[in-house]
Amino acid sequence: MRILGEAQERTSSVVTIVRAKEEDIPALSKLCADTFRETFSHDNTEEELQAFFDETYNHNILKSELGDSESETYLAYVEDELAGYLKVNWGDAQTERELVNAFEVQRLYVLKDYHGQGVGKALFEKALRIAESGDFDWAWLGVWEKNYKAQHFYKCYGFEKFGEHQFIVTPEKADIDWLLKKSL
Repeated sequence: MRILGEAQERTSSVVTIVRAKEEDIPALSKLCADTFRETFSHDNTEEELQAFFDETYNHNILKSELGDSESETYLAYVEDELAGYLKVNWGDAQTERELVNAFEVQRLYVLKDYHGQGVGKALFEKALRIAESGDFDWAWLGVWEKNYKAQHFYKCYGFEKFGEHQFIVTPEKADIDWLLKKSL
């Protein structure tokens, strides 16, 4: 078993990052759904989103993810209010295995009310510190092809596009994620 990140880290005067535990699952499930809804409700009905949440963010799935020794999930708080979360993977927990000896930033979402307050930056820098503390050659992530702000953000950290994949919320709709990588 390899534990890469610290259990709790205060990154600034207002953002605190805490490793998620099993008792956090109800709040994490709600946060996952709320942030995903804010991001993708423009192109999906509430029924489609709810079906996705029921399959992807249910208690058993999140419990399994939290128990995976090659994955870590972190919650970000702003003055004791849950604001966002981060999920990172390596080894067999990665969603794709295109890069050898790689570290994946699978999910990084922040509630819209906390955009512009440094929460996303704090979570992403946490992910990079974890990646750099391991013995990885690459860090990688997927970003929605139409999320130009996020693409610019990651490029500022030295990430470059190396591929694409389909992101499917419902069988009838597929979006494209750009795959971005950075040498560590």
